Amino acid sequence: MSYGDPARGMHRWTLDEEASQPFFRQAVELGVTFWDTANVYQQGSSEEFVGHAIDRYARREEIVLATKVSGRMHDGPGGAGLSRKAILEQVDASLRRLGTEYIDLYLIHRFDPETPVEETMEALHDIVNAGKARYLGASSMYAWQFAKLQTAAAVHGWTPFAAMQDQVNLLKGEEEREMLPMCADMGVGVVPYSPQGKGRLTRPWGEQTSRSSVDAVARAFDSPADEPIVNAVQAVAHARGVTMAQVALAWMLAKSVVAAPIIGATPPHHLPGAVAALDLRLSDDEIRALEEPYTPQPPFWY
Repeated sequence: MSYGDPARGMHRWTLDEEASQPFFRQAVELGVTFWDTANVYQQGSSEEFVGHAIDRYARREEIVLATKVSGRMHDGPGGAGLSRKAILEQVDASLRRLGTEYIDLYLIHRFDPETPVEETMEALHDIVNAGKARYLGASSMYAWQFAKLQTAAAVHGWTPFAAMQDQVNLLKGEEEREMLPMCADMGVGVVPYSPQGKGRLTRPWGEQTSRSSVDAVARAFDSPADEPIVNAVQAVAHARGVTMAQVALAWMLAKSVVAAPIIGATPPHHLPGAVAALDLRLSDDEIRALEEPYTPQPPFWY
């Protein structure tokens, strides 16, 4: 979501193609092979940038490519949602923008209450059978909704979801109550977004960035309830001599159900710092210190 034409979507802070390409090259050099985008990110331009980057810096088989469907791309019944019409139309549009014959992980971006789950799961199964997607995933919904979709696939012998992309971080921990345990029980890998709380966990309390000053979603991470958690991350980072970002990611990577946290890198140091977090092991006492200030809150997916 960090890369896309700023004139073609809702985010003014995204990097255009020229500015974004060095990050794709850096990812290849660092061995970061899971690349996640979505059709709605800057109205398809993110998918275009990703496709160009694969052509320039990698072989297609080296990259695990993920994209998503559900958000509004145009007016009309095929422009949004998870109907058969929308899914079949939008997967072909994503393939064209990405310049590839197949998507490794095709995710539904949200639950669609207007479409029967059987219609959605059968259409996704047909995409897998057609070779347009290798695996299926879902993103940001209640656990009961995910269970309903998975059950429809099981009952009819259709392809189930292999991945769940939901928001998990020290500031937004509600998914740990139901969704993460259910994924662990089902053998579903979690690829969480915002593992660093839209950057809120990467800097001392009170500091702002160019994104947080204009992004309403990022500003939602400035609740007074978040301050003691950010301070705890800062204390562990200072004691360890590492960055706050590495501590936030190490906490995430300690969860066995997590397969690959999704990092939105915009400064050059973001990706090397994220890779360095793979070698950081937090103690049980440090994990308790990070989690202790958390207070329950409503689910926050956007």
